[in-house]
Amino acid sequence: MLDDADIHPLFHNAPGTTEFKKLRKRIIRNVREAIDLYGMVEREAREGTKPRWLVCLSGGKDSYTLLAALTELQWRGLLPVEILACNLDQGQPGFPATVLPEFLERMGVPHRIEYQDTYSIVMDKVPAGRTYCALCSRLRRGNLYRIAREEGCSAVVLGHHRDDILETFFMNLFHGGRLATMPPKLVNEEGDLFVLRPLAHVAEADCARFAKALDYPIIPCDLCGSQDGLQRQQVKALLDGWEANSPGRRQVMFKALTNIRPSHMLDPNLFDFAGLGLADAFSENPK
Repeated sequence: MLDDADIHPLFHNAPGTTEFKKLRKRIIRNVREAIDLYGMVEREAREGTKPRWLVCLSGGKDSYTLLAALTELQWRGLLPVEILACNLDQGQPGFPATVLPEFLERMGVPHRIEYQDTYSIVMDKVPAGRTYCALCSRLRRGNLYRIAREEGCSAVVLGHHRDDILETFFMNLFHGGRLATMPPKLVNEEGDLFVLRPLAHVAEADCARFAKALDYPIIPCDLCGSQDGLQRQQVKALLDGWEANSPGRRQVMFKALTNIRPSHMLDPNLFDFAGLGLADAFSENPK
């Protein structure tokens, strides 16, 4: 960790407790692990040319944790990229538009604030009683891609954490009829930008404790939070119940997503069941 005398402003209010130091160390370790494991840093960076990342900042606990973790790794010389924080003000009524610009200025973080009234579009297009998330996310993503291109960024970096990934897996399982989730790294449909999730190994509870300990100015998402009975909230409640009954269940399930055996699933596109012979079966299940 950095010495207190030589620390980024994002950490000036960091508690000196052993508990917080362990939390911070765990988050940084998890983020660095994900960056390395999924090859998020481009070859150019390893060869000496720094790429630029557009780090998306919503004002929630997760995106603050993302920004702080990436900044610390950069500050320590472990992340050879340029960071540009970006907040997309989507025109929600009552959104505190000055909070993030003032915070980022005070922290000395390079940033861009973009105003696009996607809120009105979502409210106009989505029927009463339906969830806003899909359209809201699509409009937000399109604007972020545009901004990344305008700023010369090679990657759009999002604050989805381990629990988001698990929840998406179960939503796809229960409602989509497929085994899929948010990948830690992908290329957009146009093929010109990476989409990265460096918090892929970080627990949501750790993000919450971290942002609260550093007293970051949290901005809630009133658009999604105002709706009851969302599928994601139902899945979250289910996972919470499993975790309460069996602590550590979330981490075990997440580990399963990294330990897939196509021969023990049912997708003939991933494994050639029709061409499987007896010798192949023996090698798949050695005594």
